[in-house]
Amino acid sequence: MRRVLPLYFIPVSFRRSEIILFVYFLYASIVAALLPVSADVRGKALLVNLGVLAAYLLVIRMDGFRPAEFLRVSRDWIPLVLALFAYQEMGWFAPQSHSYHLEQQWILVDRLVLRGWRLHDAVEMLGPVLPAILEISYTLVYPIAPFALAMLYTYGARKRIDRFLVIFLLCVLLAYGQFPFWPSEPPRTVFPGEDFPSAQSVFRSFNWLMLGGYGIHTSVFPSAHVSGAFSAAFAMMHVLRERQWVGRFLLVMAILIATATIYGRYHYVVDVLAGLAVSVVAFELGRWMERSSPL
Repeated sequence: MRRVLPLYFIPVSFRRSEIILFVYFLYASIVAALLPVSADVRGKALLVNLGVLAAYLLVIRMDGFRPAEFLRVSRDWIPLVLALFAYQEMGWFAPQSHSYHLEQQWILVDRLVLRGWRLHDAVEMLGPVLPAILEISYTLVYPIAPFALAMLYTYGARKRIDRFLVIFLLCVLLAYGQFPFWPSEPPRTVFPGEDFPSAQSVFRSFNWLMLGGYGIHTSVFPSAHVSGAFSAAFAMMHVLRERQWVGRFLLVMAILIATATIYGRYHYVVDVLAGLAVSVVAFELGRWMERSSPL
């Protein structure tokens, strides 16, 4: 008669992306303990993070105890949900007030690019067409990662999902993890009206609505929009090389998103450059992890 081991005796088989998430939430708990935040926020971060990790570990153990397609698929998609939560959690660490000393320095570069290099005029040269495209691209940053996973399913490359997630998660979590140390607000609120797009559109109104309801006030540096978009493009070009159109399409999207963040005054130029730098670092780190410890 086959002996069935209790759930707590089943060995845990982690995916790399899951290890990254566990490390990040432990890091967030430590940061919460060190930051000058209220005791309520500190306790909330610790309890919620422990609860998230316990629930996540239970899912992983259940998959090891009694493998099922539902659990395997869940493990493909849960990291994206947790990445979204990780972003919202960083909002708990927002300072009570901002000094704006970083923004006062960063805006000088923006004025050079938008006015001196005439980026603002170049975008609006053809009227409302390109501004609308940029605003739509900015909106589409949210489904980029789900789109990438869907493409891996579509082309029968589901086994490569963890490789994609490693690069993507390293990138966005490296960005989120820096937020408490660069307290800042976006140019659209610190410098209202300065170098704003000439025409309002329904797409811009939607983006403002999204940022007003779901944005955080901890930091805008580095730009997680930019880092996430570029990391998704780099990752897909790496893990789905036989379908290069996917990675190239995402790269075009990332460039449009980066431009939109500056033109729409959602981010400073330095945020965008930092976001791109984080994506390159995360990509190289992800490839190094593949070579050094293949799973």
